[in-house]
Amino acid sequence: MPPPYPGGKGHPSTAMNPTNDTGGTTLAAAVRQRVAAHPGQSGLHALADARDAMAARIVLADAAERSLDVQYFVWTRDMVGRALLERLFRAADRGVRVRMLLDDVGTVPSDEVLLAIDSHPNIEVRMFNPLPLRSVRRLGMAVSFARVNKRMHNKSFTVDGQVAIVGGRNIGDTYFGASSGANSADLDLAVIGPVVAEVTAEFELYWNHRTAVPIAKVSQKTTTPAEFAARREALLAHHAAATQSAYAEMVRDSEFAGQLRDGALTWYWSQATIVCDHPDKVITSSSERETHLAPKLRELVENAAREMFLVSPYFVPGKDGVALLAGARRRGLRVVVITNSLSSTNVLSVHSGYQRYRRALLKAGVELYEIKANARRGRQRTGGGWFGSKCSRGTGASLHAKVFAFDRRIGFVGSYNLDPRSSRLNTEMGVIVDCPELVQRLPEQTELDLDHTAYRVEIDGCRLVWVAHEGDTEVRHTTEPGTTAWTRLKVRMISWLPIEWLL
Repeated sequence: MPPPYPGGKGHPSTAMNPTNDTGGTTLAAAVRQRVAAHPGQSGLHALADARDAMAARIVLADAAERSLDVQYFVWTRDMVGRALLERLFRAADRGVRVRMLLDDVGTVPSDEVLLAIDSHPNIEVRMFNPLPLRSVRRLGMAVSFARVNKRMHNKSFTVDGQVAIVGGRNIGDTYFGASSGANSADLDLAVIGPVVAEVTAEFELYWNHRTAVPIAKVSQKTTTPAEFAARREALLAHHAAATQSAYAEMVRDSEFAGQLRDGALTWYWSQATIVCDHPDKVITSSSERETHLAPKLRELVENAAREMFLVSPYFVPGKDGVALLAGARRRGLRVVVITNSLSSTNVLSVHSGYQRYRRALLKAGVELYEIKANARRGRQRTGGGWFGSKCSRGTGASLHAKVFAFDRRIGFVGSYNLDPRSSRLNTEMGVIVDCPELVQRLPEQTELDLDHTAYRVEIDGCRLVWVAHEGDTEVRHTTEPGTTAWTRLKVRMISWLPIEWLL
């Protein structure tokens, strides 16, 4: 096998050739026959259940033989973050080349930890759009606000150039049903076939861009072999303890893990393509739309003929977005929007922007639903729909999935929220699929439980009403349910600030 980093770390690097370098891997053998039976199409497997999503990453990391490329906005130091990091270390110990591309603001580990990870000869860590001041990060953000306010929100996990995971989940306990507090309902797609090469091309574009800087060049700190050994020992001890937890047992017993063991994993086959912002987005004006993903999604809206089903945890449509959805309604389309309620959102400022547009959306005929904070205790089935599957732990739920379905045929799954930040500031990515068999599951399965997992927002005279179902009883709330007067006042005061362009 050639050296993992010809020319050393910090230099441009490219993906390993899926035919020559990874064509003989176990994963290649596992997917080759399936892909060959569906020429020109990609295989899709929805990861709605949080435990399945965790199991998929663990199983794939353990199966890696040549390369692991991971790209994330958030990577935390909690149980999930450490468990997956240990899996990457194990792969690197086997000779697998590991490339970690992390956003510098979203990533929680310190420079010392990142440098220790990077000191492994088979692992390279690069930080996207790094802050200029490392020790006083808040000051660094203030000094270069116009630049560092633009972040890499992309999320992908690609193994041996054969299998990739794309979707909404960051790496942390809350995204995988492992938090003792509120967990985030989310969705990823595992993909095989031609679309994996597109995921790899997107990663390469970002990895070799001038805004992706090796951590060794970003930080002035250093790490010694002894420090690396100590951190690795601590990681091993944490991993050993985590594998004995009830959560780890649930992951091992997940439906995905069982299907994979039995060779019974179901793939939907269709045309699929990756869409993404160009990384130049963070160094160019927000008005320069040539580098943006948003126009591609707008085309899907304009081409829809019957129905749009839009799931976005952070939803601030703005006047243009309201006009776009109102235009769809005038064309006769059914338009359904599902987002967080005030009680379930984790970003009050975003809710302050969203609430300005509720009346206009409802008057245009848009069906508006807001997820309950206790949605996990609703009447959801264990398998769930495309999002909102039953969490294994925690006291509540917050929506985090970004999923759009058009005419129950064309679907988008990715990192893109329907808000100004995704549209103009952050970089985003996702996969567009033409697969009625899979895409129709979003409205079909979601609507079975929607009355019990969300509030339907309506206009009653001059006021808004949140309609809920508790058992077989309909309950109508005249203030945002599950919230205090103080929370509602804070949101109102935030809404007075001229910050919508930041949301």
